[in-house]
Amino acid sequence: MNKFLLPLGIFIVLVGFLAVGLKLDPHEVPSPLINKPAPDFNLPLLQDPNRNFSPKELQGKVWMLNVWASWCPSCREEHPIIVESSRKGELPPVVGLNWKDKRDDGMRWLARYGDPYFLSVYDNDGRVGINYGVYGAPETYLIDKAGVIRYKRIGPITPEVLKNQILPKVKELNQ
Repeated sequence: MNKFLLPLGIFIVLVGFLAVGLKLDPHEVPSPLINKPAPDFNLPLLQDPNRNFSPKELQGKVWMLNVWASWCPSCREEHPIIVESSRKGELPPVVGLNWKDKRDDGMRWLARYGDPYFLSVYDNDGRVGINYGVYGAPETYLIDKAGVIRYKRIGPITPEVLKNQILPKVKELNQ
């Protein structure tokens, strides 16, 4: 009888872990960068490789970093939401990080689907994405006035996420 108790106990613990894991949202992977300074970078603009951008230029402003690529189907899914929210003035300045893409493909994609970005930078080799802990496109970060990451979204922005998470956080950060 006792030889069955240990395997039964282990089985019950594993089932418990599985039950907890199934209730987690994969889009809410905790980031070690939350509440830490956003990694600095200096990248060329997508549309003008002779000009560069650094997050230091937005110091003192709340802003959003949106990681996207022309090859990304989920980016296509969220893009109209960002375009519409930017058009309405609901979002802070949105910097697009064109990640592991071809420059011409990225520019064609923006011309076709609309350009909601304050500006887009070109991260061809993905090094900036690595510094931000990007798992895959799309990902979105909210950065406060002091340059600290306050929110991270893995996966596409949906109308619900925009309404219930991003816009309230933007309002809070702007106070």
